[in-house]
Amino acid sequence: MRYVDEFRNPKLVKRIAAKISSINPGDQIDIMEVCGTHTQSFYRFGLRELLPKNVRLISGPGCPVCVSPQKYIDSAIELAKNKDVIIATFGDMLRMRGTNSSLEEEKTKFGNVYVVYSPLDALSIAKNNPRKRVVFLAVGFEATASAIALTILSAKKERIKNIFFLPSLKLIPPAIRYLLSDKRLKIDAFLCPGHVSAVIGTQDYEFIPKKYGKACCVAGFEPVDILEGICNILEQLILNKPYVANQYTRVVTKTGNTLARRVTNRVFGVRDSQWRGFGFIPDSGLELKKEFHVFDAKRAFSISDKKIKGKTISSCRCADILKGVMSPEDCPLFVRVCNPDNPIGPCMVSSEGTCNAYYRYR
Repeated sequence: MRYVDEFRNPKLVKRIAAKISSINPGDQIDIMEVCGTHTQSFYRFGLRELLPKNVRLISGPGCPVCVSPQKYIDSAIELAKNKDVIIATFGDMLRMRGTNSSLEEEKTKFGNVYVVYSPLDALSIAKNNPRKRVVFLAVGFEATASAIALTILSAKKERIKNIFFLPSLKLIPPAIRYLLSDKRLKIDAFLCPGHVSAVIGTQDYEFIPKKYGKACCVAGFEPVDILEGICNILEQLILNKPYVANQYTRVVTKTGNTLARRVTNRVFGVRDSQWRGFGFIPDSGLELKKEFHVFDAKRAFSISDKKIKGKTISSCRCADILKGVMSPEDCPLFVRVCNPDNPIGPCMVSSEGTCNAYYRYR
């Protein structure tokens, strides 16, 4: 199968791993990836075992479900208790723990939580249930935002008045900037995400080498992709010439998908946004522009953050794991209490979460 088997070729994987060992700089190197699919692939294919012990790939805030704040989850759960509301959500959100419940539990009680595979599915639900108000939980990064924006434009064009969106849309470059500005974190380089970069391109990462002098490389998700990305980063470090490299050239360009960016900018404006474990990061989120406020669930249902408790479990260390300062096995809940069958923290819920991948593949 083209573009899959070639990038899982064992001989090629071993060859790149050998090259990585040959250019090993010797010092401890911490490379952060900020993509949940990278996290999953890295552990799934056992790539950790192929790297020198001093080269460490650490997971950052690359799972959109994981970085959605507790108050957002609680707001969605409160909406699910309304018998006149249908919640449409991606499956990963279903088992996220709120302060007192989860959408999965509310689905069992009220039967009004639907799992969808596309925001357009939510639009179909609204058309088929004209007497209900449908709320789509708009969670994701840049790649998801464009699809949600297109759905909102379709709803406006078709004059669908019973669909609303509860946004928790995040932007990756501001999160990287936030991580680099934190002097407590030791990050030597970034393995930049493929899906996000397919939309925004490589140009939005230029600040990483120019302002912070850090190496970075956009990479795909197969074993060869990830190892080539790491190899490129090590070469940058050896030469002390950081730049924005692009390993994923079969998908990612410098300027990205200009149409997708245009659609997103048509519907959404940039705002400060709260990330779980990080607090508010400047210019890191998206909100509906005034023209589209009629689709804003917060306005339609008078949702106020001040009324939502958003209480987290103090012993859960997902916040530290999202920053790359702690490994899942260092969390007191990991395995003992928290596992995929009983997820306590957000990093265990999604298949893209660090704890989930660590549990399944380590």
